[in-house]
Amino acid sequence: MAAAISPFAAAPLALVALALGGCVLVPDAPNVEGTPAPEGHGVPIDRPVRVGDLVVTPRAVVEDSRCPETARCVWPGRLIVRTRIDGAGWRDTADLTLGQTYGTHGRVIALVSATPGRQAESEIETRAYRFVYAAR
Repeated sequence: MAAAISPFAAAPLALVALALGGCVLVPDAPNVEGTPAPEGHGVPIDRPVRVGDLVVTPRAVVEDSRCPETARCVWPGRLIVRTRIDGAGWRDTADLTLGQTYGTHGRVIALVSATPGRQAESEIETRAYRFVYAAR
């Protein structure tokens, strides 16, 4: 025989059920800190940005051997940015090269532009960089 629950005991249980009913876990959303910038915006190091259904965060400049804007070079050089990529339930970190695509978890993204350009007589401070990513 089942024991009856008094109305005084049932009230707290109902409140707990009501409170938990308002909590929803969205399994198909990337889990990142902070609010990502809108897609297409140039972002500095450690600022997340939306790229399609992903959130991408530039973490560090690994290499910037681009030819200075005012120079003539035999080789154009390259820019490589260590980038964190967050998807629904997964995270990847990769070194993305400017102008090249990178595929992970069935998605393809690219680092499509970076500012400022290199200057012949000065180094770029890390905080001055802005990166734009796109889904391909």
